[in-house]
Amino acid sequence: MVINLSEHHSLLTNWVSEIRDISIQNDRLRFRRNLERIAEVIGYEISKQLNTAEKEITTPMGKYTGKVLQQQPVLATILRAGLAMHNGLLNYFDKADNAFLSAYRKHNPDGSFDISLEYLSCPDLNDRVVILSDPMLATGASLVKSVQHLQKQGKYKKVHIVCAIACTVGIEHVLSELPDVTIWCGDIDNELTSKGYIVPGLGDAGDLAFGTKMQC
Repeated sequence: MVINLSEHHSLLTNWVSEIRDISIQNDRLRFRRNLERIAEVIGYEISKQLNTAEKEITTPMGKYTGKVLQQQPVLATILRAGLAMHNGLLNYFDKADNAFLSAYRKHNPDGSFDISLEYLSCPDLNDRVVILSDPMLATGASLVKSVQHLQKQGKYKKVHIVCAIACTVGIEHVLSELPDVTIWCGDIDNELTSKGYIVPGLGDAGDLAFGTKMQC
């Protein structure tokens, strides 16, 4: 399943426009905050699909039966670009357990790249809902490898993938490898360059959020 939140206008579409805007991107704080806000909105939408349980609450005036999450999700993200969106999800799922993966593109001399995954910090995933955030779903290779790595850590119940911008090519690849995931997008673009960058996209989300890095 793929859910594109830009199909209907909301504040989220304003924030997606801002993270794309080259005249605004030089403000790193604003860029990170917009990624956070996009993730917060998506997190709220995901929460509607999570199981709830009734809980009796004592107020100053009496008793109240409310609904609370039956179980906290596991919030996972891909370092380093996913940190801002992860923080947005954590703002809403503030009691969630967390997982971190170091998947990144390792570039080859011929211009191609492989996905390297060298680090994972993860709680028990058995029978848990996992929400995995990464701002850009381009080729989908890093997300597929990340989920496959998480599969080795336990038999999770469900995976939701959260991204600011996705590409149709990457979406097709993810769903072909992981047909049971749900992909939540701030917006979807149709073009992918030969080097694996989304067009019009927004550039390198990690660099825009945290500064340029040496090429691996």
